[in-house]
Amino acid sequence: MNLDSIDVKILEVLQQNARVSVSELSKRVNLSLSAVSERLKKLENSGIIEQYTTILDPVAMNKQASAIMMVSLDDPSSSEDFLQFVMSNPEVLDCYYLASEYDYCIKIVTGTNAELEAILNKIKSVSTIKRTVTNVVLRTVKQQYSIAPVANR
Repeated sequence: MNLDSIDVKILEVLQQNARVSVSELSKRVNLSLSAVSERLKKLENSGIIEQYTTILDPVAMNKQASAIMMVSLDDPSSSEDFLQFVMSNPEVLDCYYLASEYDYCIKIVTGTNAELEAILNKIKSVSTIKRTVTNVVLRTVKQQYSIAPVANR
C-alpha cells in the first residue's frame, strides 16, 4: 500500500496515542469521520497497522533491572533449547537472530539485580550456549516502539 501525507499523519497521531477517537483523529488530519475510518481500515487490512497495544512503564511495574545479552551457540542450527527458553520466559522482551560474531541478542528486564542474575544464570545453563556477553543497562536514552511512517506517493 502506498502512503500519502494524510496516511502518515494518521499513523503519527496513532503512534502517540492509539486510543485517540476517530472523531479526534479526523480533526487532527482535517478529514471527515468516514474518510478517516476508511483510511484506518485500509491501513489495518494492508498490515501496515499490525496491532494496537499498551506500553507499560517498567518503573511503575517494578521492573528496573535490565540487560542486553549477546549469545553464541555451539551450533546455530540446533537452537531449539535456547529458543524454547527465550519464548517461555516473560523476562526476555526481545530476541534477535544476528549475522555477527554472536548468534542472538536478547533484552532482559527484571525487578531486581538478584532476579537479573538468576535469569542470566538460567540462560547460561542452556546446553547449546557456547558463550555470552552481558551488558547491564544503566539508563535508556531512546526507546522507540515502531518505525516512523514515511509517505511513498
